[in-house]
Amino acid sequence: MFEGLEHTAIASPEPRKLAQWYVDHLGFRINHESGGGFFIRAANGGLIEIIPARGTRTESTMHDPGLRHLAIGVSDFDRAHAALREKGVHFLGEPYTHMGNRLVFFTDCDGNLVHLIQRERPLP
Repeated sequence: MFEGLEHTAIASPEPRKLAQWYVDHLGFRINHESGGGFFIRAANGGLIEIIPARGTRTESTMHDPGLRHLAIGVSDFDRAHAALREKGVHFLGEPYTHMGNRLVFFTDCDGNLVHLIQRERPLP
């Protein structure tokens, strides 16, 4: 009956700008536009819905309650990291290895926390 995560939504003060950022930086494509919002699709089929924000953003840290980051799987970590660096992406530190997995955190143009990950082995 329950099939899994269909999409995750991000509220943005400029949905079109954020959607285009994911297109330009991570190779997503705009899949659908409606009512000022956008669905963007990753190469693996994963969807993000970007909706118009209301109000102002509050400061949050990695371990505050709620959704904390989007993880973007990559097949060639070094190439993906270099491509983002060339596009001026703001990284929050240097790449590191944790339990055999390569990762690095960065922010999108709205300040949302994102990270690249190349897993040594897929999760069970």
